[in-house]
Amino acid sequence: MSLTMGTAPFGHAPAGSFNVDVPERDRLVYIEDSPRRVRGYLGGELVVDSRRVKLLHEHAHLPVWYFPLEDVRQQLLEATDHRTHCPKKGDASYHSVRVGDRVAENAVWHYPEPIEGATAIAGHMAFYFGALDRWLEEDEEVFVHPRDPYHRVDVLPTTRRVRVSFDGEELAESSRTRVLFETGLPPRYYIPLEDVRAELTPNDVTTRCPYKGEASYHDAAGQPALAWEYREPIPAVAELAGHVCFFGERADIDVDGERQQMPPTPWSGTDWIELARP
Repeated sequence: MSLTMGTAPFGHAPAGSFNVDVPERDRLVYIEDSPRRVRGYLGGELVVDSRRVKLLHEHAHLPVWYFPLEDVRQQLLEATDHRTHCPKKGDASYHSVRVGDRVAENAVWHYPEPIEGATAIAGHMAFYFGALDRWLEEDEEVFVHPRDPYHRVDVLPTTRRVRVSFDGEELAESSRTRVLFETGLPPRYYIPLEDVRAELTPNDVTTRCPYKGEASYHDAAGQPALAWEYREPIPAVAELAGHVCFFGERADIDVDGERQQMPPTPWSGTDWIELARP
């Protein structure tokens, strides 16, 4: 999620409302300075190291880091003929990154002459996040995409009675649950492993989240990847360790006897499971 995704103010389906019309919402670009040091590596080689990062927010896109040209190791870059045009930013030129035998094709772009409204990124370069092997904010690894400073994740303890069932079969029940509230997403109920009654069978599905870490999945009640856990969550959500969460899109979750209604999400079915396999 971000300012420009999902239910955020400038996303596809804002959860709130403005007191005035916001015309051409899909043409909005917001650029700000980030106070965080960011480093990127390919093949163990440092490619970019900056304390002067700009963060660009764009409608329907996740945030993107833009680095001053002098903070990118230009000797590792090779200009290519690839070009793209963005109506909000202008014409982009591309470079590949070469480290030894490793080449990340067209991994870097910049706007030599950005159009009005995007001139703040003149003299800056951006990377496709997945083109490099490793990214750090300060000294903590970042997964999947740059973190949005406006994306909030809160893990709160609750004594409300949470019951999880599938097709009438009780899978878990607890009054020691951790509720995860995450911007733009429904609440998730993380139950202590010792309060889970269903047999959990680990499978090979894993996913990564920039705000929580790497999730491992379990089959339960005959359903593939019905539950997941963060065995080693990032420090910001350390309380999730030792807890498991069930998909409310497929299982039934009752909180103090009230059935939770989950909005449609990509997790409503199981097609995503094959895409998530390593």
